[in-house]
Amino acid sequence: MTEKFKTLFPVKSSLISLYIALTAPIPFISGEEIRTLSLFFFAIGLFLIFNITSDYLETCDKKICYKTSFISRTLGKKNWEILWEEINSIKSLPTSQGSKVFYFIDKKGRNLLVPQRIESFDVFLDKISQKTNINTKEITYISPLWTYKLLTLLSVLMIVGEITLFFFRYYQY
Repeated sequence: MTEKFKTLFPVKSSLISLYIALTAPIPFISGEEIRTLSLFFFAIGLFLIFNITSDYLETCDKKICYKTSFISRTLGKKNWEILWEEINSIKSLPTSQGSKVFYFIDKKGRNLLVPQRIESFDVFLDKISQKTNINTKEITYISPLWTYKLLTLLSVLMIVGEITLFFFRYYQY
């Protein structure tokens, strides 16, 4: 049975809303001569953000597969797969922000990043434990989920503020 684990919605929404908050005003404050061009690039950027946040993980009885989009692969992120039986261990490394990232270490010595921003993460960790007999109790999300939710909230507030100020300015003149 194949299971699919998509990128967490709070992660996607934080990146998309931040992109919109930071770039949506540009076409409205740019000069008339480049407004169409800036709208075009805004749309391209939005497409890219949606695309690169669509990576996912698939598991089945034999292996784990990490699938990236064409855009992600073009930017250097690679698809990978590993058979359950090839997983030798899981190693952790600290990040500069004080959390930990985890890597599958296979029998050939390859290091494959354990995705830590996926839906049903606890189900995925249970599956790792069942298939490999490796203890996954210390593996957690790379960042607390509240940080993504806070970023989304702040970005949405920025968007609302930008829209409010735009209409205030537009109707004032």
